[in-house]
Amino acid sequence: MSAAVSDVAASGLRRSLKRRHMQMIALGGVIGAGLFVGSGVVIGSAGPAAVISFALTGTLVVLVMRMLGEMAVAYPAVGGFYEYNRLALGELAGFLTGWMYWYFWVIVVALEAVAGARILGTWWPGVAPWEFTLALMAVFTIVNLLSVRSYGEAEFWFASIKVAAIVVFLVAGALFVFGGWPGAHAGLPQLTANGGFMPNGIVPVLTGAVAATGFYFGAEIVTIAAAESAEPEKAIAETTQSVIWRVLVFYIGSIFLVVALVPWNDTVRMSRPYVSVMEVLRIPAAATVMSLVILTAVLSALNSGLFASSRMLMALAGRGDAPSAVARLDKRGVPVAAILASTAFGYVTVAMSYLSPDRIFAFLVNSYGTVAIFVYVLIALAELRLRRRLERDSPERLRVRMWAYPWLTRVAIAGMLAILAAMAVIPEQRVSLGFGLASAALLLGAWLLRAALRREVRA
Repeated sequence: MSAAVSDVAASGLRRSLKRRHMQMIALGGVIGAGLFVGSGVVIGSAGPAAVISFALTGTLVVLVMRMLGEMAVAYPAVGGFYEYNRLALGELAGFLTGWMYWYFWVIVVALEAVAGARILGTWWPGVAPWEFTLALMAVFTIVNLLSVRSYGEAEFWFASIKVAAIVVFLVAGALFVFGGWPGAHAGLPQLTANGGFMPNGIVPVLTGAVAATGFYFGAEIVTIAAAESAEPEKAIAETTQSVIWRVLVFYIGSIFLVVALVPWNDTVRMSRPYVSVMEVLRIPAAATVMSLVILTAVLSALNSGLFASSRMLMALAGRGDAPSAVARLDKRGVPVAAILASTAFGYVTVAMSYLSPDRIFAFLVNSYGTVAIFVYVLIALAELRLRRRLERDSPERLRVRMWAYPWLTRVAIAGMLAILAAMAVIPEQRVSLGFGLASAALLLGAWLLRAALRREVRA
């Protein structure tokens, strides 16, 4: 393990991310546009009990983050959990983890670029959507090419805006609930109205937990960024701890306010749940303010997607799982080839969103969420095995420990497998599961082909 740990020092990456960058990278990765927009779909199905849906999924993410914190402090490697999975579960697991994670984020880059173009298009309708999309991709490619510090600064400010917006939202909503807001009467008017707290029974609550899984994905970026942090072990230890309670407060707290103040069965309002709460609070220009916050979330995800995908591609190349050329760094310690390669796939995906929205792009969109769950399952399996190895060989490196090991790790694995099983029986989720399995099968085929070619070369 000691040789593997030295990869960080020998990689050539610049350790210029400060602790404030790391804090906001972790928080920014979690608070995405899905929370502000997509949460209304879950609420519309489960009713006010959607709070339970988000709590269930959030608990699983908290457990995975704790596992990642344990491994990242013990082993701050380039590529983060790609290296942990490779070390603990073997080369195949590492290959699948790395490429699935890269695949996830290049799809996110395209999705966020298209989403950002749509928001900008409402303000400047005279500009073609593809022009906005191209401009956003170009701007954030340049940001990431400049230096890791420029990525960190951009993400710090984007995440700060999102966090500030959520904090203001929570404070204002709490004042309204307790009667401290102008014109408000204390109470939770919508929490049990319109059929009660769980109007449609337990099944939509559980299916809502499945749908909410993708909203949380992104906090793990901080373990990848650790290799470029000035104090990787300290930053990871602090960040994984703080992100746990903040995620729960931000997500569950804000969802609670939505279901307490807005009728869950009002489809128009639930198409923009956070704007609807601001309208209940009588905040002027609520739609415009929220559009700016959502645009910030979109740009943050686009920025982080390019960072995460390029670093994962670089790590893959460093282990021979991708062409070696993309592992090279320029004199500023930036993996230019990896960034451009990831961006190139993003441009192709964006093109598909306009040329083939019902076929190729639909396949990509429907498959990437399931792939994210596969990655989390492999992370948990790696922690289960790596922890035993660390306790035996390097117990001094276990400065952050997974709670109630190995039982909570096993609970998390069972929970994520239950989500995959639920997707098989939920009609709305079957397509996503099928496409996700197809993507994993394609990667497995690529692994087998690569292994066969290597055997031929050796022969």
